[in-house]
Amino acid sequence: MSAPSRVAHLTSAHPRYDTRIYLKQCRSLAAAGYETYLIVADGEGDEVREGVRIRDAGAAGGRGDRVFGATRRVLRRALELNADVYHFHDPELLPIGLALKRRRKRVIYDAHEDVPRDILSKVYISPVVRRPIAAMADRFERFASQRFDAVVAATPIIRDKFRGFGAVAVDVNNFALLGELDIAAMANEKAAEVCYVGGIASVRGIKEIVAAVGFCRSEVRLNLAGTFDEVGLKADVEKLSGWDRVSELGYLSRPQVRDVLHRSVAGLVTLHPTQAYMDALPIKMFEYMSASIPVIASNFPLWREIVETKGCGLCVDPLNPEAIAAAIDKLMANPDLAREMGARGNEAIRQRYNWEAEERKLLSLYGQILAKSAS
Repeated sequence: MSAPSRVAHLTSAHPRYDTRIYLKQCRSLAAAGYETYLIVADGEGDEVREGVRIRDAGAAGGRGDRVFGATRRVLRRALELNADVYHFHDPELLPIGLALKRRRKRVIYDAHEDVPRDILSKVYISPVVRRPIAAMADRFERFASQRFDAVVAATPIIRDKFRGFGAVAVDVNNFALLGELDIAAMANEKAAEVCYVGGIASVRGIKEIVAAVGFCRSEVRLNLAGTFDEVGLKADVEKLSGWDRVSELGYLSRPQVRDVLHRSVAGLVTLHPTQAYMDALPIKMFEYMSASIPVIASNFPLWREIVETKGCGLCVDPLNPEAIAAAIDKLMANPDLAREMGARGNEAIRQRYNWEAEERKLLSLYGQILAKSAS
């Protein structure tokens, strides 16, 4: 019997237990019988976990080292493996992907977001150079993607962008893992709390969320789970009137996230209306739904189609703290409505927005790539 195919996922920026990379893709590939490696750059050492062989390329010493030093170290560790398929997850690894292709390797680029549009929303990049940098990123991504064996896109819109470039592209969406956060049986055990789970940034609406809690008439607290992404942002947010109602929890493990969702009446995902976010399918929205709590979401057309059609939450203007506060107060004052919305969200996850359906796409793509190379 032939040995299983060896596959390697590469990241220089994401944590080793990243939801999309490790919890979903790597674990699914390992369970399907692939010899699965994950190369990270966090300085926490090598380990084997749930069938995934994690290899550490060493922690990056800041943004500059992440882009240049860490990427070279990731490439060195990747070449040591001589994998059958390399699957990388960061735009700064695009040159690494091309280097692997020059060595006649099979390479997949995982596009988590629309990079040029995402650059336009980066507050730490000077407005003077954002558009030129975004334009260069677009040209390079277009050039590189045509040379890879496939692009895995986090949304259908990103998939269609790469198909327009002439690349082979498939969408593997960030839908929820069935059962991981399902707390329907405990839905009545709620505190006077709402939550935000994820990276904390201005463009992700943190200032409006904290201000909204300050406007709430109900005695509600905000469970804030995640880390601040911008220098000086936390100090600015702490000055807002709603900060005294915030329980700052920091980075949480998956079981800890589940506990926070268990306590919360609703989950907030009020990202700003940048083009990148308006076309995104944020994992936190589906995780709230999976946990049977209603979603308070930005009123983007794509998100409204999910939230309002499924009746699993409320959509608001993400730039209006008073509108966010009104949505929180409505759910706090109507626990039966909140439970009904939560139950409908959970059912939508079970019927449509779950990882099992996306896993089949991923495994099918790997099978096609390896079969093509063997023929």
